[in-house]
Amino acid sequence: PKTDIVFLKVHKSASSTVMNVLFRFGETHNLTFAFPIGGGNQLFYPQHFLARFVQGFSPTSPQRFNILCHHMRFLQPEVQKVVPHSAVYFSILRNPVQLMESSFAYYKGTSAFSHAHSLEEFLSHPYHYYNPMDRDSHYARNLMTFDFGFNPDGEVSAERVQLMLKAIEASFDLLLISEYFDESMVLLKEMLCWDLDSVVSFPLNIRDSSTKSPLSDTIVEKIKDWNRLDWEIYTHFNRTFWERIDRDIGRERMRREVKVLRERQAELARICLQGMSSVAPKDIKDSSLRPLQHGNAKILGYNLKQGLDKETELMCRRLVTPELQYSSALYKKQF
Repeated sequence: PKTDIVFLKVHKSASSTVMNVLFRFGETHNLTFAFPIGGGNQLFYPQHFLARFVQGFSPTSPQRFNILCHHMRFLQPEVQKVVPHSAVYFSILRNPVQLMESSFAYYKGTSAFSHAHSLEEFLSHPYHYYNPMDRDSHYARNLMTFDFGFNPDGEVSAERVQLMLKAIEASFDLLLISEYFDESMVLLKEMLCWDLDSVVSFPLNIRDSSTKSPLSDTIVEKIKDWNRLDWEIYTHFNRTFWERIDRDIGRERMRREVKVLRERQAELARICLQGMSSVAPKDIKDSSLRPLQHGNAKILGYNLKQGLDKETELMCRRLVTPELQYSSALYKKQF
């Protein structure tokens, strides 16, 4: 199994669920995490990542960390100072249309979104609300482009897009697609030589459907135009994702693997969860399992079954512990 890993955690792209997979693997295999100085959940985002943001990093005695997975704005030369050269790099992408809709609800308090009553209103005069100079403007446009370290307001020329795609391909071994989460986990398992239980997960940091709104075709096109760089990244890597499946695994085997993964997830839901699915924040009985509530979104969580034996309870708790609580428990353990 590979144990040196860089995960670029892209916002609003099922990345909290992936992070839980990495936290669990790291904890059970006693790996070291590259934590932000003083704990916390972001490596001084939205600044470009620097090695000195990592607690315990020192340029004179470069200790290498196994897993780097907290929110950062990617800058590979700095990342390389923190992890071994053999580290596997991967990230996850999401359709920019759904990404934007999700960001608008989740980051409603940011300068670009706070005065627009609806996403539709924002998109009808984006520059009325959006100022690229605002410190939090990146949440409102080409958020994936920004997280990968590029300029979200850069021109969209064919040449520039090509350079961006080539740079991402040169840095990353695998790009997952959140719309095909289970297929992504199978690919990840193959690449890291992990077993099935290491990549099984329950969806974390998801919001209830009350704040989700269906989007008209007009709005979808406006979102694609406004996030053209993200759209180019997504469509390119969505294509190479399937090419990779065809080349390395084949559709038939992929279907079988996904089926096994889903059966195992359902089995764990029966073992671990009360009611077998997620619940509204107000219905989460154990406050230590309540996810951070943010913006206009209601973030769902889970209740564990009562009366589980110790070992099962620990396994189940790891699966449903929200990112911030899990991160701070691991930080305390490591430091």
